[in-house]
Amino acid sequence: MLRHFLAALAYRTQKALRGAPDDFGEFLAGNQIRTPKDLLCHMTSVLGYARTFFRGGQYHPEPLSTISQEAERFHRMLGDLSAHLASDDPLDGIQPQQLLQGPFADAMTHAGQLAMLRRLCGSPIPPENFLLADIDPANVSSRQAEPNAPDAEWPEGL
Repeated sequence: MLRHFLAALAYRTQKALRGAPDDFGEFLAGNQIRTPKDLLCHMTSVLGYARTFFRGGQYHPEPLSTISQEAERFHRMLGDLSAHLASDDPLDGIQPQQLLQGPFADAMTHAGQLAMLRRLCGSPIPPENFLLADIDPANVSSRQAEPNAPDAEWPEGL
């Protein structure tokens, strides 16, 4: 289930990034709001914290220059965590549920923020029925499926 959650996180993050304007990574929505590039760095940091429960140590990534570099590093971190989960590596000091309620849920919240930032920057992403999304627990890469069930009415009437 945790690996499936990570795959859903990969899917939703790529949905928010796919087709974004070239300057989306540096979009500033307002005072003290992270840019999309900074959000991705933070998402990687949150997941890196989760990884410390498998490996020990600490994880504090330095910001990278572009949103595409941040996205690549984010997906590598998802892959690393997924591999730990697949191999049944023991967690040190926490239960698997705590990964879900803490860092994994936090990262999913930020994926939603990326989607909201897309709308705010004038490039909204089309809605879809996520129940029908092609999410594969073995795929946490940036190469995610296109929507299987996009909403029939798009752009939606607001």
